[in-house]
Amino acid sequence: MLLALWSPKGGSGTSIVAAACAVVLARHCGARLVDLDGDQPAIFGLAAEPDIGILDWLALGPEAPTDALNRVALHAAPGLALIPRGVERTLAPVASAEAGAALAVALRDDGLSAIADLGTARTPATRAVGEVADASIIVVRGCYLALRRAVHAPLLEHTTGVVLLEEPGRSLGAGEIAEVLGRPVLATMPVRESIARAVDAGVITSRLPEPLARPAARLLGRIQMLAGPRGAVA
Repeated sequence: MLLALWSPKGGSGTSIVAAACAVVLARHCGARLVDLDGDQPAIFGLAAEPDIGILDWLALGPEAPTDALNRVALHAAPGLALIPRGVERTLAPVASAEAGAALAVALRDDGLSAIADLGTARTPATRAVGEVADASIIVVRGCYLALRRAVHAPLLEHTTGVVLLEEPGRSLGAGEIAEVLGRPVLATMPVRESIARAVDAGVITSRLPEPLARPAARLLGRIQMLAGPRGAVA
């Protein structure tokens, strides 16, 4: 199964949500995290952005061998393989939508559940991953500008639901956001200093804050990637 996470506006927290979901999923059944935005190595405390990554795979086009995905994967945490973005090559062509769709199919049909961090889904390839994924989730804050962009985003048509990052002082709540986007809010995550400190320190694999872990598990349960006892949502 493939879960794709994206946002209409940078700085919305998509990469943090993706990392939290990947860590929670890996603890239960193993997972693969595909970084199409570029922030995951820093979030997981890796020394540097690897030179080789998913951009190189996409550059090969829709016929790229699926086994090559394993060769560029890194060990990020117990049970979690991270496929980094890699370095964007000078004068390299923009990866095609066909290559993105092929990547999504390869991840979706693999035995290991996958989470794709699409960032703002600004390229044809990243949008195609979101379109083909089993579940495409938009990550937003209660921000008027973000919602304004979201309603005009091509990927919204293929979006399953919403993750809302709740900030103090925002006037827009889950009900208003669900109404504007026409999609249910499947999970809410608070914006807290403790979460920022854990991310900045690169320790979320060993000390995933509970305000991240619980909503991540709730989201995974609601899209049926993760189930609790007797099939209940975790």
